[in-house]
Order: sequence, then C-alpha cells, then structure tokens
Amino acid sequence: MTYPLIIVPFAVITIMVTLLSAIRPNFRKRMLASALAAAFICVLTAIFDNLMIASDLVVYPAQHLSGIFIGLAPIEDFSYSVCAAFLVPAVFVLLRRSPAERMPE
Repeated sequence: MTYPLIIVPFAVITIMVTLLSAIRPNFRKRMLASALAAAFICVLTAIFDNLMIASDLVVYPAQHLSGIFIGLAPIEDFSYSVCAAFLVPAVFVLLRRSPAERMPE
C-alpha cells in the first residue's frame, strides 16, 4: 500500500461531504475560507514537515511515496491538511440545524 492510495478514501469523503454541504447557505464563503485555511496550513506543513524530516524525526520509505516533494516533504503530507480544511467546516455546517428546523423557544 502506498501513501497516495491511503489518501484516496479521505479525498473522496472530503469531496462528497463538501459537495453535500453546498445545499447550506454561504457555500461560496465557506469555500473561500477553506481555501485560505488550506493554503495557510500547507505553508505550515511545508515548514514543519521539512524540519522534522531534516532532523530525522520522520522517515518515509521511498517505495511508498509518489516521488513528488516540496523540499524534503512528500506531497502526500499536504493532502491531509487540504482535506481537513474542507471537511471539518462542511461537517460542522451539515450537523448544525437549519433555521427552519429549530424549535421556537
């Protein structure tokens, strides 16, 4: 099993749940916020993954990687950040009740 194959189920779930959240209001704003968050998290991932790999805290077997790197960090590491930036807000929005479903107090 390679790291790119491990990512596929997470990416598929992220895409499905994010698209499902399009039925809720402010989808475009959430996508913009998620994209900005993903960019920021990817920058942090690039910095800290490279530091951890350079100091030998983490070692990846070459046969399990795609062969695409940003510095020393394999591109696969960035996919988790991107998935989290889109999946977490989508799940949060879907779990919240819409105003029509709320009970009057």
